[in-house]
Amino acid sequence: MKIIRKCEAQVFRANDACLIYEYPMGYEDINGAVAKIAGRYPSAGSTVNEVCRELGYVIEGAGKVVINGRQLPIQEGDLVAIDPGEKFYWEGDMVLFLPCTPAWDPKQHKFIK
Repeated sequence: MKIIRKCEAQVFRANDACLIYEYPMGYEDINGAVAKIAGRYPSAGSTVNEVCRELGYVIEGAGKVVINGRQLPIQEGDLVAIDPGEKFYWEGDMVLFLPCTPAWDPKQHKFIK
């Protein structure tokens, strides 16, 4: 069992609209983060994870996720599953819980124009 406190989270700004709280689990098979989005992430284009399956649970707020060109409105309580290789972006004013399996690694993550 592990517990990672918010004060232990690694905080970084992904862009002007996205603040990430990454919780250092130390596991290779799963990890989790919280993203506060107030605008669009990424700022332009899309992003893709070549390895991870990502879940996005909307803790609060609303917006949309666009996956492979398909726009899906999302709101508090919704859960989105994004498979490896799918191109996506988030837009809105929302807080997301983002677990990934296997654990997210920046080497797997690419931006698409």
